[in-house]
Amino acid sequence: MQTVLITGANRGIGLALARHFTDRGDTVIAACRSSSEALEATGARVESGVDVTDGVALAALAERLGDARIDLLVLNAGILEREDLGRIDEAGFDGMRRQFEVNALGPLRVAQALMGHLADGAKVGIITSRMGSMADNGSGGRYGYRASKAAVNAIGKSLAVDLAPRGIAVFLLHPGYVATEMVGGSGDVSPEQAAAQLVERLDTLTLEQTGTFCHANGIALPW
Repeated sequence: MQTVLITGANRGIGLALARHFTDRGDTVIAACRSSSEALEATGARVESGVDVTDGVALAALAERLGDARIDLLVLNAGILEREDLGRIDEAGFDGMRRQFEVNALGPLRVAQALMGHLADGAKVGIITSRMGSMADNGSGGRYGYRASKAAVNAIGKSLAVDLAPRGIAVFLLHPGYVATEMVGGSGDVSPEQAAAQLVERLDTLTLEQTGTFCHANGIALPW
């Protein structure tokens, strides 16, 4: 049994991960801005009021954790907004900044705030997207989301290097096109299916693969 902390755990992939880990007997700490009935029903320890862009909230979370040791940190919180070239107004640029704060800087803020709670030999899973891949971009658009995910890929690679001396592995994982509220319920895989694949990857990947970028189904993705 391991202790798993998940951000953005109140819905979508985060909620499905919380269910999956608690169902198999792991201790789950579910961090989110606001809880949900579905999350409370999982039996996880819910830590609400956790905004990944808020350093004060993250410091408070670290303090509440006391002497808890985290074996697996899943950095899942994220947002998606849409921008079309030629129609990006000031509100659109503000939205791009928000995506960067949540999707790219958020995981780094959380990892740094909780670094002292990570057990030696722990794992960190960053839920990113193949939309952050330069080589895989054949459709354009989604400027803020693509840029923020490319940035978190770079951040994850640096985290992998910096945490390696403690035996902590960092993995950049694309969950697939998941049918969540974030994409209006469209998608070709359910949150539960995505969670099962993500857990399988996190269980099987080792320190030898730290800093790699792959699909939840195990296929390596291009940067």
